[in-house]
Amino acid sequence: MIGVIFIIAGFVLLPLNEFGSSIAFYFAIFFLGFFAAKTAVTETMRLRSPNVDLLMILAAIGAVLIGFESEGALLLFIFASAEVLEDYATSKSTKAISELMSQVPSSANVLQDNGEVIEVPTESLVEGNIAVVAKGEQIPIDGYADREIFVNESALTGESVPVTRAAGKEVFAGTINEGNSFHLEVSKASGDTVFSNIIRMVEEAQSRPSKVSKFIDRIESKYVMGVLIGVPIFIFILYVINGFSFEEAFYRGMVMLTVASPCALVASATPATLSAISNGARNGVLFKGGAAMEALSTMDILYSDKTGTLTHGDFQVVDYAADEEIIKEVVYMEQQSSHPIAEAVVKRFKAVSLESVDQTEDIEEVVGSGMRKGNVEVGKPAAFADFEDPMGYMESAIDGNTNIFVGKDGQVAGYFSLADRVREEAVHAVSGFKKEGIVVSLLTGDNEKVAKKVSDEVGISEYAASCMPEDKIRYVNGQQDKGKVVGMIGDGINDAPALANADIGIAMGSGSSVAMESSDVVIVKNNLQKLFYSFKLSQKLNRIIIGNVIFSISVILTLVTLNIFGLLNLPMAVLFHEGSTILVILNGLRLLRQGREGLM
Repeated sequence: MIGVIFIIAGFVLLPLNEFGSSIAFYFAIFFLGFFAAKTAVTETMRLRSPNVDLLMILAAIGAVLIGFESEGALLLFIFASAEVLEDYATSKSTKAISELMSQVPSSANVLQDNGEVIEVPTESLVEGNIAVVAKGEQIPIDGYADREIFVNESALTGESVPVTRAAGKEVFAGTINEGNSFHLEVSKASGDTVFSNIIRMVEEAQSRPSKVSKFIDRIESKYVMGVLIGVPIFIFILYVINGFSFEEAFYRGMVMLTVASPCALVASATPATLSAISNGARNGVLFKGGAAMEALSTMDILYSDKTGTLTHGDFQVVDYAADEEIIKEVVYMEQQSSHPIAEAVVKRFKAVSLESVDQTEDIEEVVGSGMRKGNVEVGKPAAFADFEDPMGYMESAIDGNTNIFVGKDGQVAGYFSLADRVREEAVHAVSGFKKEGIVVSLLTGDNEKVAKKVSDEVGISEYAASCMPEDKIRYVNGQQDKGKVVGMIGDGINDAPALANADIGIAMGSGSSVAMESSDVVIVKNNLQKLFYSFKLSQKLNRIIIGNVIFSISVILTLVTLNIFGLLNLPMAVLFHEGSTILVILNGLRLLRQGREGLM
């Protein structure tokens, strides 16, 4: 701001007092160029390579040396303005973090053993603590409600309509209790909540540049070095070979130094990418960096898990066959799992007494298959292919439903048949992806009939049933070997390996923390329409970046050519070159306000 005041003073004094005007411009150059000069020197020394800031400082100094203080000040003013705009894009992305953090209370009311309620910092809460949440208060931490509650989850999902959460269902920090007060059993430490994971991922996204940004960063120092070598050669040729005076040759050299600077090129990708990441976060989709945002639009095939992704995952037991002792064993085992199928079984048989169950025996999770406790095993049909079935349970289970079986001592001892509902938004999203030429394929651990039923309802023509985690990896790698860019959506532990192997791993926000850690993109709410929105946003981002790069290079080549033929003076060089930088940044910032209507 001080620099702006001095540059205005310089132009006001220019026709009145030339000396005073020059002094004002010197001060303007000092203040406007201070931070750029500091960055140029420190970064050049730290990285041992020159950067674009160094070119701008040298061009301004060169302008002063030949008596063009006003042009030098104007150059640094426009350059500083471009820096402010770029910082604005970064701050808008950073603002997403502060807005998220403000959604989570810093303290909670905890119920003590003696019945007293005390206020403690949320950081001190541990699993098992009981917090008291009054009506209208924000929920301080993730946990389980002790009764049916009415919750506004708009801060987390973007949906303004409050939802009902049954007793024992997990609720999340930052959401608002709009019903009566309730007790909350803490399920996670404050650093492991859904909001904490979101904040961490947004922070990580800012530090992970896109491929275009990384490429530009790699060539920046080489390009700047080329300019620093080329300008003296250009001056030498004009002075010695073309017979220009030294002042004229040096002047044209300063023009060349200004117009050849890659300011606009350097700003082509980062502001646009940060704007797109902020836009995605505002719409419930988190990208762990610019590369993920940039890559989404290049996807050729999208593999999807079924439960919780294409379907609600809100299963209900519609049929079963097993004796009472087997049911008790299954209920006890399924209590240890957070999978929707396990929750449905526990909910259906919540009145069953488990006193007769041996609770000292360890429960082992068989990844991608089921669970085992001693000689009792529960899981997918494929896990029981070698079991004897004297009661014909394998044939009795309802076709087209999700069926789990129970085995004991090598024999099938019962089954549970569950039904799920397809998400309406998944149908629209799959249709949208198919119209864009992307192949959508279902990979599920369920049986053939369930896979076909869901595929038909969603509109997917390709599917693979009874998939183990290694099978999903095989499908992903197989398409990658064919040169395809592969996306994978999932929410469970069994999806994590495939998510990590895919070019673009996409996790559902309500899924396991392992799945979210293994992914590149997280959909906060299980809504594939959000992913399709982000796909269109990614396409828009890539178009803007390509347009910016072409425009930036075209401006540089045009201005360099005009200068070679002597058709460009320093004021016009400053105006067109730095003006192009501002235009490029403003073009990228459009993505901050890009709405659904402009993309779909």
